[in-house]
Amino acid sequence: MTDWPVPDLADVLAARQRIAPYLRPTPLYRYPALDAMAGAQLWVKHENHQPVGAFKVRGGVNLVSQLISDERHRGVIAASTGNHGQSVAYAADLFGVRAVICMPEQANPVKVESMRALGAEVVFHGRDFDEAREYCEKQATEHRYRYIHSGDEPALIAGVATYTLEILEARPDTEVIVVPVGGGSGAAGACVVAKAVRPSVQVIGVQSEAAPAAYRSWRAGTLVEDTNSTFAEGLATRTAFELPQQIMRERLDDFVLVSEDALKSATRLMIEKTRNLVEPAGAAALAAVLSAAGRFAGRTVAIVCSGGNISPAQLAGLWPAEPA
Repeated sequence: MTDWPVPDLADVLAARQRIAPYLRPTPLYRYPALDAMAGAQLWVKHENHQPVGAFKVRGGVNLVSQLISDERHRGVIAASTGNHGQSVAYAADLFGVRAVICMPEQANPVKVESMRALGAEVVFHGRDFDEAREYCEKQATEHRYRYIHSGDEPALIAGVATYTLEILEARPDTEVIVVPVGGGSGAAGACVVAKAVRPSVQVIGVQSEAAPAAYRSWRAGTLVEDTNSTFAEGLATRTAFELPQQIMRERLDDFVLVSEDALKSATRLMIEKTRNLVEPAGAAALAAVLSAAGRFAGRTVAIVCSGGNISPAQLAGLWPAEPA
């Protein structure tokens, strides 16, 4: 169990009011080509349309807007593979707060450029998210920054949960919501809202089988570490986080793994069929639906496109050049 309060529907409604001056609701679109492939009515929640191209900005704005004056004066620090860092950088820029973002050495350059443009200081350390996170935590202690964890923050979860409010308000007939999972804030937020507003709605998490720490932790009922070799950096963690896990243990209906090949195929399909730039993590929900033959047949399913920050190298790798 954690010492953090678990956010509830009232917290999510308050978060929506806080972020409304800065972030518009994102579209929920249906694509007949995807429906035909899935045998279901699919509605894509386009969080890739956010100002930083990912859902996490909702949580960043909600959290940073509530910082006390001492925290704002000291500045904030976060560890990220990209989208959490962009969220913190965007919110810090809005409210005039210094932000330091610690990233793995091989971080997505699209996300790095975005954070720097927003005025954040980017520090590279380690080979993956978890090494960057460990360094970040040491820096937070040494310099007295307000550390913004990517999962164990009630205000982040309440903020990102607002996209589920939008889904259920726009499509009250939604039967299933499928959510990508890295640290788990998005899936935890979906659970908080769905089980309070319409308990019959199923919430299903999806992670890469090449980075299954959150999946295995949920199955085991305790935090575990695992390998991390996925190309989808938005899903790439070696450890799970307690607060999202606590919420998911109680309320998540199912959790599935998809292969790296399924993620690549789904990313290509999302780009081709929706005409949107989508990063691999943002296509994970579609990969789960298409990998589960018949499971969603005839149902109304919302799939969360969590982000669209794909790098040029990743994009080119999806369509290898034809041999001469």
